[in-house]
Amino acid sequence: MFPLLLICLVVAGYGYAAAINDIRPLVVWHGLGDTYASPGMVQFVDEVKAMHPGIFVHSVFIEQDAQADQRAGFYGNVDEQLAFVTEQLASIPELSRGFDAIGFSQGGQFLRGYVERNNTPPIYNLITFGSQHMGISDLPVCSPFDLLCQVARRAAKAGVYSEWAQDHLVQAQYYRDPEQLLLYMSSGSFLADINNEVLLSSSRKETYAENLASLQNLVLVLFAEDKTVVPKESAWFGSEAPSEQDMWCQKTIVPMKLQSLYIDDWIGLRTLDERGAVVLATCPGEHMQLGGCWEELVGKWIGSAF
Repeated sequence: MFPLLLICLVVAGYGYAAAINDIRPLVVWHGLGDTYASPGMVQFVDEVKAMHPGIFVHSVFIEQDAQADQRAGFYGNVDEQLAFVTEQLASIPELSRGFDAIGFSQGGQFLRGYVERNNTPPIYNLITFGSQHMGISDLPVCSPFDLLCQVARRAAKAGVYSEWAQDHLVQAQYYRDPEQLLLYMSSGSFLADINNEVLLSSSRKETYAENLASLQNLVLVLFAEDKTVVPKESAWFGSEAPSEQDMWCQKTIVPMKLQSLYIDDWIGLRTLDERGAVVLATCPGEHMQLGGCWEELVGKWIGSAF
């Protein structure tokens, strides 16, 4: 009797372990000014693990040194950084079957870039918090004591579409000036590429639309009082209209469904939306003030079984 009981316990234990390990892993990509191993990121990962016991979580890094990783959020070539992260994710055995992903601020559009350009291993559900999917039309104001931010901001504003800025300043690579859209599209901008906003329609990449449409769900979170991201509606694929469309000289927001990239489905966003796979969510408060807002979203869209 006892050997049979022991066998049953072992089998039951194996079944439990298998069930735990069958949870889809999670990849998180931090935002500007943060690091992959900051106290806030570590706390978030710990809380996700408490919510979904047994889940494997990987925090994306550009540099393993925390200070260098923070600097890489301001300075660097996003295309090169994304290629590095693609190799990083492919090298982790726990992610080989795919994973869910959460992008904070600029980490959100970078993860979308991963989906469109590669997506091997694949992302299933992607949640982005306050991300700049249609770019920014102004650079966020820095705190008085954030010298790193201030230097990067001054350099970017001085020549945002210059070859040097597009190769070295991260924020410049997703700066979308509604008054200079042709320059934006011709500058080699990271954002223009992943949005398939190109001068020649023949150069649009169909695989981008195919890959994004392969997501199970795309959850776009906007912060209601966001004054850091301009415009805040960029989190929902909204953008500022060019001034000639603003007859009252006010900033008019072009919503997602009126964007050319949506109407003509340049990136697969319309396909996703018509399938019911695009979720527009709102968190109260300023940029990246998560509070308890994240819990329902992470509880619902993260931690599913394969």
